[in-house]
Amino acid sequence: MKGTPFERWGGEPFFVGLVDRFYDGVAADPVLRPLYPDDLTDAREHLTWFLIQYWGGPPVYGDERGHPRLRMRHAHFAIGEVEAEAWLTHMRAAVDASGLDADGRGELLDYLTAAAHSLVNTPD
Repeated sequence: MKGTPFERWGGEPFFVGLVDRFYDGVAADPVLRPLYPDDLTDAREHLTWFLIQYWGGPPVYGDERGHPRLRMRHAHFAIGEVEAEAWLTHMRAAVDASGLDADGRGELLDYLTAAAHSLVNTPD
């Protein structure tokens, strides 16, 4: 495979669409919605640029926010397996609607699953 996932998957438009679909689900989720601010604009932007950078796109996230430090940035939220699975439910739906091929889908979901479970900090 040539190029980064960022390039292969369609660049910035792919990630903007993925994150928009994800947050459309989060906005109506009774488990996750209370964890987010009323206005999801910044959360959408942060996740979009984080994913873009992680998958080989421009380092806008790092330039603006520094090292991702995901566990630190999420430590003040009570995240149990219920929250991680709710997050993954919306992310899987967003990935499924993205049109990625099976290899890309698997690569992306493997990462997202590991990331979601790495943020669990509260026993259920």
